[in-house]
Amino acid sequence: MTTATHTPAAAAEGHIDPAALVASVVPVQTRSERPTSFDPADFGVPSGREVNWKLTPIDRLTPLFVDEAGPSGVVSVEVSAPAAVEQLRLAPGDAPRGEHFRPEDLTAALAWTHEAEAPLLRIPANVELDEPIVVRLTGTGGLAHAHVVIEAQPNSRGTVVLRHEGTANHAQNVEIIVRDGSDLTVVSVQRWNDDAVHAASHQARVDRDAKLTHVVVSFGGGVVRVNPSVELSGAGAEGRLYGLSFADAGQHLESQVYLHHKGPHTVGDVLYKGALQGKSARSVWIGDVLIGPDATGTDSYEANRNLVLTDGARADSIPNLEIETGDIQGAGHASATGRFDDEQLFYLQARGIAEDEARRLVVLGFLTEIVQRIGIPELETELIEAIEHELAAGAEA
Repeated sequence: MTTATHTPAAAAEGHIDPAALVASVVPVQTRSERPTSFDPADFGVPSGREVNWKLTPIDRLTPLFVDEAGPSGVVSVEVSAPAAVEQLRLAPGDAPRGEHFRPEDLTAALAWTHEAEAPLLRIPANVELDEPIVVRLTGTGGLAHAHVVIEAQPNSRGTVVLRHEGTANHAQNVEIIVRDGSDLTVVSVQRWNDDAVHAASHQARVDRDAKLTHVVVSFGGGVVRVNPSVELSGAGAEGRLYGLSFADAGQHLESQVYLHHKGPHTVGDVLYKGALQGKSARSVWIGDVLIGPDATGTDSYEANRNLVLTDGARADSIPNLEIETGDIQGAGHASATGRFDDEQLFYLQARGIAEDEARRLVVLGFLTEIVQRIGIPELETELIEAIEHELAAGAEA
């Protein structure tokens, strides 16, 4: 396994390599140029000036930057899966671990290094699961690392739900491989306690005529940073990336999304929505879409919408789009952050609905668009109830 570092090559004594000099002073210009390495030493501890860390509260993630293995049992794991699902443990070098995943920051490299045996969840070829695979992860406090591999073999179909609860300082990698003709949904739900710190790197490859629906739902945790990266590598591949967050006072909820259209005739749809209430509530969304030179016939769109419910909350939203071919069906991006739509409120109040109830209905309507795309009725009901609880708690504050 090769390792690529971001440290410029040392110049020979008495000579200056112009390429190395440029690399040492010119920052990474595009998302596709971001360096990778399996060695944590190649990254160093973030200072907060790096492009991928500049909007993250570095001081609150300090426990995750320690290069040592946490004690066992910090995060308990309970898997509920249909009988057809294969469950294995993979050491470094055991396929398919590392087939696609490449750490892009220190926490991902540490999670790779300190996960001796990565759990594999595999949906066999031509199998269609009637029930979702549910992985419940419950933290009991302390440092924990994880590297999880999810593989949908050719022409399979299934759903995997990762549920995070309790408390931990958790560095996590999720490697997703969606092989030819398969249809996979991965949902990551963060309902941690308020003192939890969670930094996750999700990296997926979607092969020919395959489809991945990836959903990130973040309600709980002090700092939650879930960054999905999806490569549509095969012709006709589809990627649907959805996100939902509700940040309260003191919470920092973040997602840096990367969708790479690599193969021809690929389809991408990115939609993240968030609500914020309470002083110092913070959300960060960065969306990067790259349409590569061979991704002819691509159709892609990304959007982020944020609803600020109270003073003192802040949402950062940065969409980016790169196109390297002129032969596409369409591409676009959008971002909007604001308060309530006065026209919607007026419409509801004019029909006899009290202002507080009108506001509740507007927020529910805004966020349930994402909830309804998950496709698991029980989870959808739970999340709508969670939104109701967040709104009620905000009204009482």
